[in-house]
Amino acid sequence: MTIIRSLVLFALAAVFEIGGAWLVWQGWRENRGLAWIVAGILALGAYGFVATFQPDAHFGRILAAYGGVFVAGSLVWGIVMDGFRPDRWDMIGAAICLVGVAVIMYAPRG
Repeated sequence: MTIIRSLVLFALAAVFEIGGAWLVWQGWRENRGLAWIVAGILALGAYGFVATFQPDAHFGRILAAYGGVFVAGSLVWGIVMDGFRPDRWDMIGAAICLVGVAVIMYAPRG
């Protein structure tokens, strides 16, 4: 159950961080306006709290592992929201990152 909770928190963090950055991008680069930028800033702020709910108490470990989730999540976000088509190297890189997440977060420690 702890692993499932951790994975859900990583997914939620990715939605807030990637979504927040995307909203700021849309507001500024795509000229959608201040409301999009403010929504993005709020989402990014929410992202900052999500990691505090991870079961592991080590900030460095959580953020290092989350980096891999961010890489893979960013590609997924681009596919869904912007029609981005990753190539095989994007997919291989994301898979490597997710293996790193599993090793960092869920390897047995004694």
